[in-house]
Amino acid sequence: MNYLRNVWYATAWGEEILPDAMFARTIIEEPLVFFRDQTGRLVALHDRCPHRFAALSLGTWDGATLECRYHGLRFDAAGICVGNPHGPVSKSHTVRTFPVVERHALVWVWMGDPILADAATIPDMAYHDNVPATAFNKGYLHASASHYLMVDNILDLSHADTMHPESLGNGWITRNRARIEEKDDTLFVEWLGFNEPLTPLYVPEFPPGSLSDVWLSVLWYPSGAMVLRSGMSLPGLRQEEGIDTLNSHIMTPETAGSTHYFHSSTRNYRVDDADYNQAMYNGLRWAFEHQDRPMIEAQQKRVGAADLLDLGPALMAIDAAPVKARRILNRLIAAEAAA
Repeated sequence: MNYLRNVWYATAWGEEILPDAMFARTIIEEPLVFFRDQTGRLVALHDRCPHRFAALSLGTWDGATLECRYHGLRFDAAGICVGNPHGPVSKSHTVRTFPVVERHALVWVWMGDPILADAATIPDMAYHDNVPATAFNKGYLHASASHYLMVDNILDLSHADTMHPESLGNGWITRNRARIEEKDDTLFVEWLGFNEPLTPLYVPEFPPGSLSDVWLSVLWYPSGAMVLRSGMSLPGLRQEEGIDTLNSHIMTPETAGSTHYFHSSTRNYRVDDADYNQAMYNGLRWAFEHQDRPMIEAQQKRVGAADLLDLGPALMAIDAAPVKARRILNRLIAAEAAA
């Protein structure tokens, strides 16, 4: 499968990579090993010894050198071999390094040409940094499904009305058609509703029997990172006067049929309520684990190794954003290949 390489892929939450341990994860079918040097700086190497392709993540890192457990070759944080117990060191013993940046509580890795790696192009998720811990929850899930299908699930949120009616949906998304805007190589999708019934999740935050003006949007990046905004106010009020949430839904491809899913949620209300924060985390995670993920993994089995669009699906208006995102991504992949 062809992947976009010249982008920043979310790889882990920063706290997953401990100071005295190595962390292995596969991104776009490339095995990587992450660790921190003696200053705490993150390092990312190809998780493959150049000698006989053993997994370096099964070796040891002492803060200065990584030793392959198979035959004892040692490498520094730049991937240079600094010790070979079986003979002289040669240039062929070098391990590839990858640019890596820790930002917004996430670890981002650049899988393409390192000369093009500009940290300024990392998706803006500063809302992770701008709320107290009691208003920020995050997690990771693995899914046995293509990242294309996982992205589709967020870019078409009409499924919330049918799959999550007890928490996130009450029909308002289906009643209001999405506005879609391409911004350079990103895609913005927005739903607005007026005088709609309260979404079940937010009923406790408003007077009984209230109606609401409601908003929902997704900003998609070609790496699979998405920023989802969701909120509501009493009718006629400005959005700033309502309750508002900013959330991350990041679908990083592991292989053609598997995806790393990083999720987070922040909010502008009950920001000091740790119990509410945990309840929000539990509810949102349950919805994906027990509703979304089983559906998408079953969908993947029906699609198989083919691309969904190649199978001739009976597309509807609600599919416009997922189709546009696929086209943008495929265009960027083709441009990289041509270059």
